Amino acid sequence: MFEAAELGHKLSKGEYKRIEPKLRADLLDAQFDLSKNGAFPVVILISGVRGAGKGETVNLLNEWMDPRHIHAFAFDNPSDEERERPAMWRYWRALPPKGRIGILFGSWYTAPIIDRVFKRTSGKDLIRSIDEINHFERMLADEGALILKFWFHLSKKRQKKRLRALESDPKTSWRITKRDWDFFELYDRFYRISEETLRRTSSAAAPWIVVEGSDAEYRAVTVGKVLLEALRKRLALKKERRVPKSQAAPIVKPVDRVNMLARMDLELALDRKIYAKKVEKLQSRLALATRHPKFARHDVVCVFEGMDAAGKGGAIRRVTAAVDARLYHTIPVAAPTDEERAQPYLWRFWRHVPRKGRITIYDRSWYGRVLVERIEGFCSEADWMRAYAEINDFEEQLAANGAVVLKFWLQISKEEQLRRFKEREATRFKRFKITAEDWRNREKWSAYQEAAADMIERTSTDRAPWTLIEANDKYHARVKVLSTLVQAIESALGKSW
Repeated sequence: MFEAAELGHKLSKGEYKRIEPKLRADLLDAQFDLSKNGAFPVVILISGVRGAGKGETVNLLNEWMDPRHIHAFAFDNPSDEERERPAMWRYWRALPPKGRIGILFGSWYTAPIIDRVFKRTSGKDLIRSIDEINHFERMLADEGALILKFWFHLSKKRQKKRLRALESDPKTSWRITKRDWDFFELYDRFYRISEETLRRTSSAAAPWIVVEGSDAEYRAVTVGKVLLEALRKRLALKKERRVPKSQAAPIVKPVDRVNMLARMDLELALDRKIYAKKVEKLQSRLALATRHPKFARHDVVCVFEGMDAAGKGGAIRRVTAAVDARLYHTIPVAAPTDEERAQPYLWRFWRHVPRKGRITIYDRSWYGRVLVERIEGFCSEADWMRAYAEINDFEEQLAANGAVVLKFWLQISKEEQLRRFKEREATRFKRFKITAEDWRNREKWSAYQEAAADMIERTSTDRAPWTLIEANDKYHARVKVLSTLVQAIESALGKSW
């Protein structure tokens, strides 16, 4: 992919001065149209070899356009806070909202390439990282993002010349360190691994644009024109685009109309005295486990889903009662805000991923896409069909980073739900729990049961399994939740904890 960027492309200063004023004016107009349109974000990745002009190009784009509507991030070594979360976490948070441009100087490609060059990882590790990146970029594109990936390239000879020139100039010598020369010594290996990575990650939705970096005028005009053309092409599309249709095979209902939820024994119950003893013992174990020094190596992500009035809140309170308030964060999930709607649907959950030694409890979660959004038509069939794989990717990254991922589905019968609804309406301090929306959802009971069964079947994995909770009896439900959570954390800590 790099051959065309080694031809010695050059643009005269006179030609540059002729092109530059109109190009920057056109870019400003396109940026204004993007902000006014507000239908999609622009994600620009700036990567490539050292000394190829990446930093100068980022500065130039900020100069040419309105920097108030550009989110520029320069990524170096991860901070302690970032190391305690999945590798993609710091990039998730940097994504621009719709109507804005995000420039990522250094990106999710940097660490996989460098780690492979220095043999800290294997070829299989690189392929695994490439697969994760492809899935992530496919998700961004499906969410509407315009992705532009620029790789700034220099031949080995030109890179050496560029580094020496920067080093010898008093104004720029500070930019060149021993690390730059260490990287140069491995140029050939960087070349091979980078080319393989680019080849495997250049797709129709997120293609690589390789830019020769030896001539400042040429690279500036090249990047500017590519960005302008891409913006104009996307802005020319009608805002109200045709609703995408799923290309996947339809989900087939069981012929006998029986699913895993229908087979649950909802008659399971506990005597109140037995319940009290079990809860006390389990809460004690949970308190000890979360205060153990080894717990600092892990984080816990708990997802609570279920039918309305299934007892999610009561189960969550029994968990948090045993945990130091400084160690957990409960996220009640409602309809997305305007800020959240301007981002990929997983974004509002990404940003709450806990640090090591912490617990995040999601009271409803990212599964809303394949439940309420599916049933109420808040997203297209194509959107919720692809969400299964995107959710599995997300949870796999959490687990791979050491998280204990627990997902609880609390199931009650339709009759028990009706009884609880009426009880809430009749009890003054419970009236806030029942709304007209709850009654509307109840009318779609069968649809929710069907969607939940599909969800559990397609997203229950070895590393992030679903636990089905028989919740007609709240005592049984709370004990099963606590028991599952305690056993999972103790298992993560190891036998000798």
